[in-house]
Amino acid sequence: MADSNVSDEMKQCYENLIVIDCGANLTNKKYSRDLDSVVQRAQDAGVQKIMVPGTSVKSSKEALRLSRLYPGIIYSTAGIHPHDSKSIVEEPKSWFEFETIAQSLECVAIGPCGLDFQRDFSEPDVQKEIFEKQIRLAAKLNKPLLIHERSAQADVLDMLERFPTVQQIVIRSFMGTTEEALKYLERGYYLGFTGYLCKDKSDTGVRKLLEEKILPLDRLLVETDSPFMYPNTRASKLPQHVKTGITERSLLFLHRYCTFQRNEPCSLPAIVEMIAAFMNNTPDEVALATAFNALKLFGLSQ
Repeated sequence: MADSNVSDEMKQCYENLIVIDCGANLTNKKYSRDLDSVVQRAQDAGVQKIMVPGTSVKSSKEALRLSRLYPGIIYSTAGIHPHDSKSIVEEPKSWFEFETIAQSLECVAIGPCGLDFQRDFSEPDVQKEIFEKQIRLAAKLNKPLLIHERSAQADVLDMLERFPTVQQIVIRSFMGTTEEALKYLERGYYLGFTGYLCKDKSDTGVRKLLEEKILPLDRLLVETDSPFMYPNTRASKLPQHVKTGITERSLLFLHRYCTFQRNEPCSLPAIVEMIAAFMNNTPDEVALATAFNALKLFGLSQ
């Protein structure tokens, strides 16, 4: 943080944070022309590894392809997003292809899957059916489960509790209330945080979780959700001490390469520094804890 009392040695220590992006949608067509540069920039910024989620059979296959193009840097997940649930019902044979993708070594988690009752792109019953299939698959393959949940917490918890063998569970891009977070945390789930921090204007949301240290560091993961969730560090509601907690180096990557239209993994150090400022921790502590959580949880190679 911009503090004159911090020694130069300490400053250098976290000037180039080593962080892991647990969710960047690099299969998105917005990266089709310059993916090499995007990955290189991420590494230059200190993002050591990137998890690319699959949200349909097609994108899960593409995410797996990317993990083989960038071994040791990109890891893939295989998921059928709630919005895409109906595609499996319409083409049942595609599930077998999905299972094959999920079994690959480079595929480190099942999901994002879950329930989204905010936007019913697929019928709730269809969402539940495909969600359950993915929970069973995670149990069978002994892989962590990534959850997408919007306006459906009670149903998600109810379904997960029926499958106690799936123990490693991550709530992706958490945007809920403190009360909702506590329900997840008391079950031992992990929460993924994004640049949504800049948008949260509530007194009971993600900022409160950090400021009051309700969320333990050993349950926190960080993700950019690129190309979405651009961390707008100029947001008026962002407290001044958080703004000054972001290093010039992180801001340089953020403002030079990322926009509201296309966020990139190189914005992750800025997110980590914001989280640290909200928690009154050093960026190093947050970077180390979140990287360790990701390495351990997903079995990423060092």
